[in-house]
Amino acid sequence: MDKLPITKAGELMLVEKLHLLKTKNRPEISQAIAEARSHGDLKENAEYHAAKEQQGFVEAKIKEIEYALSNAQVIDVKDIPETGRVVFGSTIDLYDIGNDKSIIYKIVGNLESDPEKGLISIQTPIAQGLLGKNEGDKVLISTPSGDISLEIEKVRHI
Repeated sequence: MDKLPITKAGELMLVEKLHLLKTKNRPEISQAIAEARSHGDLKENAEYHAAKEQQGFVEAKIKEIEYALSNAQVIDVKDIPETGRVVFGSTIDLYDIGNDKSIIYKIVGNLESDPEKGLISIQTPIAQGLLGKNEGDKVLISTPSGDISLEIEKVRHI
């Protein structure tokens, strides 16, 4: 299996999230289950079933993060010389030609993507269309919502 790329910041965020799940969420849910159990008949105990469901969710999230971290290839973009070429971890200043607006994206791993904050997964059509391109290039990218025409204004390693 190939290692999944993740930024240094993404690794730190996942480690913090994992710590929170294990040291805060897990004990809180165990306490809620114990409390619900003390109320008697578990078949009709909504609090118990809700807590058990929440426990399943938290345990699944812990496994997902542990798996991701164990299969991650941490890439610190600051260690890569800036050449104006788009690589994993780059922050790209773009001009959206069709919508006449500037946008900034950073290409990150799947679990750290947050499009609202400009963090786009390496697996998105936009990231795939930008990888390997250079400052000054104009690219036409097909996305599920239609084609977009972008000009790469600046590529930074921050």
